[in-house]
Amino acid sequence: MLPAAWFFNSLPPTLSMPLLEVKVPSMGESINSGVLAQWHVADGAAVKKDQPLFELETDKITSEGTAEAAGTIALKAAAGDEVKIGQVVAVIDTAAADGGSAAPAKAAPAPAPNPPAPSKPKSAPAPAPAAANRANEVPAPGGPRFTRRKMSPLRQRIAERLVSAQHEAAMLTTFNEADMSAVIGLRSRYQEDFVKKNGVKLGFMSFFVKAVVAALKQVPSVNAQIDGDSVIENHYYDLGVAVSTEKGLLVPVIRDCDRLGMADIEKAIAEAAQKARESRIALADLEGGVFTITNGGIFGSMLSTPIINPPQSAILGLHAITERPVAVAGQVVIRPMMYLALSYDHRLVDGREAVTFLLKIKQAVEDPLRLMLNV
Repeated sequence: MLPAAWFFNSLPPTLSMPLLEVKVPSMGESINSGVLAQWHVADGAAVKKDQPLFELETDKITSEGTAEAAGTIALKAAAGDEVKIGQVVAVIDTAAADGGSAAPAKAAPAPAPNPPAPSKPKSAPAPAPAAANRANEVPAPGGPRFTRRKMSPLRQRIAERLVSAQHEAAMLTTFNEADMSAVIGLRSRYQEDFVKKNGVKLGFMSFFVKAVVAALKQVPSVNAQIDGDSVIENHYYDLGVAVSTEKGLLVPVIRDCDRLGMADIEKAIAEAAQKARESRIALADLEGGVFTITNGGIFGSMLSTPIINPPQSAILGLHAITERPVAVAGQVVIRPMMYLALSYDHRLVDGREAVTFLLKIKQAVEDPLRLMLNV
């Protein structure tokens, strides 16, 4: 008679191992753990293959875990738990997907009986007159005065990097303004044809990306970074574009911007922004940028001093476009103007170079043909 072990080892995987472990996926060598921010499914629920199961927050990115097979899920970790890469956070009973009915969700536990009310003290000191007056003047709110929640790993990491950048770099900001009339006119004139041909709208960001690439080529010290006692000058143009998400600010990197056309840039930015907001962005999408562009103007910001994204040496801040009176050829006219801000590491970039760099961007945006003719 054959041993029982032979029988179980010879069964197909779906029969011999009906329980599929759901593990925290690897997201890069530098990430060892994260916080299980929330579950998208209930304990005991039926799940489908590739269905999102949970959201994981790390100190760099937020990502989702999905089901590798259909079945009934049993949760092994709670929302808010810190979990390690490779840790089992749930198991899926795949046998339920092969004909068995999904197990019903677990019923909520019955509420505990109310504890007896504490006995009232025999006497209590009367409030001071001033305290009594304040109590009468301030009505009791309908809810709690404040709530406390733990800072997410991503927000903690953003905070650490911002403080570190200000402490480690000799940061300085220079300003200029750009007349956006030419860019607005081009967009209005060619937008319809651009969308028909490329399937994406022509935005302002592609003009600034191209302008930054041209300025980096003319002022290479801005496309450099400090590494110990050395200066690394980069000869490629991978630009970070800041994207605001519910979890915080992320900076996906658009690769080889010097080789991309306007439509390619717009598509790459739209795809990166969507991935960031849907928590599908990977760590590799955020690494390797040489320069960052951030646009506070979409929120109405008039002027700001952006903080450098280390180890980069500079960042360009864009702001709201507003109609303002300006002097043109001796006359006061109304033009759509945007303030530009360049924050830079003064250890590496001199003031003359920073002002020249920002002026090149202004000139390219005000006369977009410069970008086409490479002048």
